Amino acid sequence: MGASNQGNIKKWLSLKNTAILFLVVYFSIFMIYPIFKAFAGSLHNWNPLIDKYDFVGLANFKTVIQSKLFWESIKNTLFFTFFSVLFRVVIGLGLAMLLYSRLVKFKSFFNGLFYMPTITPLVAVSFVWLWMFNPQFGLINNIFNLDINWLNDTKYALPAITIMTIWKDYGYAAVIFLAGLMGLPKDVFEAADVDGASKFRKFVHITLPLLKPITIFVVITSLISYLQAYVQILIMTEGGPGTSTYVISYLIFDEAFVKYNFGTASAMSIILFVIIGILTALMFKVTGERKMTP
Repeated sequence: MGASNQGNIKKWLSLKNTAILFLVVYFSIFMIYPIFKAFAGSLHNWNPLIDKYDFVGLANFKTVIQSKLFWESIKNTLFFTFFSVLFRVVIGLGLAMLLYSRLVKFKSFFNGLFYMPTITPLVAVSFVWLWMFNPQFGLINNIFNLDINWLNDTKYALPAITIMTIWKDYGYAAVIFLAGLMGLPKDVFEAADVDGASKFRKFVHITLPLLKPITIFVVITSLISYLQAYVQILIMTEGGPGTSTYVISYLIFDEAFVKYNFGTASAMSIILFVIIGILTALMFKVTGERKMTP
């Protein structure tokens, strides 16, 4: 038995070391190296097409800060992110409350139905909504009897993409909130029923406070995701009309792979990386403090 146990321990240690080595190599190649490469590129006038890589210091960052298009992309990113996160949380929580209640039968069916858009590839969803927003034969205009050229009007293009993104992602929030609701202590609600608390008061004073860690998680992860939004914009508008749907991720793509200003694109990437890093650190700080609170 002793020899057998020692053999199992050695085998486990061998598998553990192999897994650790794999993770180290993976993160080094696909995460750490690209970050350092982007930082180095942000300090150079970099154009791989003509093999140009001249050191310019912080000039790329100065160019980015002075760019009107950069600040417009920041404004568009904030608009897109704010409303996408807001409605993702509100709709997700509302549907989770509905599925958790006794009003809905066949809960597993509806749970899967609501989650279906989340697991559908974003490229496919973008093409479907591109057709739905068509001003001549699109489903949106025909259902609501509208006459709006959604994706070719500077007033409606970004809201249209935001609507599509909310529809695509609300199911994820609903599933997370539903899991949180199912884990809430029932004795607290029973005590509130004894005290004669209304459903609204129980929701405001019990449900929402208890769901705070989950809400924070959904908000922060959504922020990180939407700050990097790119695919739907590339497919549906390509940043247009004009520059009305340029967000920072699409601007990075445009600078790098259309204009081949890899140095400027790298500087923008570093700025975006810092923003996402701050939000990630905030997420860990808030959730860590929550766990330590007695």
